[in-house]
Amino acid sequence: MNKRKLELGDRNIIGARVTQARLECGLLQKELLAKLQVEGIEISLPALSLLEGQKRPVFDYELKALAKILNKDPNWFFECGKDE
Repeated sequence: MNKRKLELGDRNIIGARVTQARLECGLLQKELLAKLQVEGIEISLPALSLLEGQKRPVFDYELKALAKILNKDPNWFFECGKDE
């Protein structure tokens, strides 16, 4: 796994949790993108990287799909810094 080269941004508060949940599911970003496409969400690999890096806002419909795919309650993504 590549390490993040840039510091986290401030455009969303859930990006780090998306990364955490994705890794818990054993998914690569490309695999998550494929699952998002099945749910009707079209974003690019760079856009997902920016989302996870908290440098891109997250739309509500994207969060809904991410929660479904990553098997998390949407509220979980907002509990930054807390354990499950």
